[in-house]
Amino acid sequence: MRALLLVDLQNDFMPGGSLAVADGDAVVDVANGLAPLFPLVVATTDWHPRDHRSFASNHPGRRVGDVVELGGVPQVLWPDHCVQATPGASFHSSLDVAPIGYVVRKGTHRDIDSYSAFFDNDHRSGTGLEAYLRERGVLDVFVMGLATDYCVRATALDAVSLDFGVTLVADGCRAVEMQRGDGERAIAEMRAAGVGVITSEHLLGTPESK
Repeated sequence: MRALLLVDLQNDFMPGGSLAVADGDAVVDVANGLAPLFPLVVATTDWHPRDHRSFASNHPGRRVGDVVELGGVPQVLWPDHCVQATPGASFHSSLDVAPIGYVVRKGTHRDIDSYSAFFDNDHRSGTGLEAYLRERGVLDVFVMGLATDYCVRATALDAVSLDFGVTLVADGCRAVEMQRGDGERAIAEMRAAGVGVITSEHLLGTPESK
């Protein structure tokens, strides 16, 4: 069986949000179009406590974009975003949530971030998603969402490492681009790791095979 993974389609990553990804809202229509084609749809959300250590505001003297160390791994400092139970952490209002069968809440621990849908950034703790997919016989995952160069990339690479077949829906992703070209570099890294890269048209134009 195959599953669609919708990564972080939350208000704070949309235009006008505290960590807005340019054109991020354009991927919502892609998600809505693809979800009915899959027997299982999983969505991830950043779900940070207010004192999360990935927030620049919790590091006096530091600025957004600075890099520190959390849990023994490098950590970019971000604006406060997706704080638990705030409007910014909610799904975009245009996202059809009816097909979503499971929600992964990540980045819930104060002292470590979690870009990937599968693991915290130090890879010491899992989110439970791998077991959820295995129990349902999922062999292949299709990944899309925000942002290409961070959470989408980490999710796809971890899925490959766990021996899932992985396909990136490229037009269903947008990048942060802290450095110009980060999105394309992330896609190249995913390709090199064995991730297939397609557009949504490939799925919409192909008879469903579950």
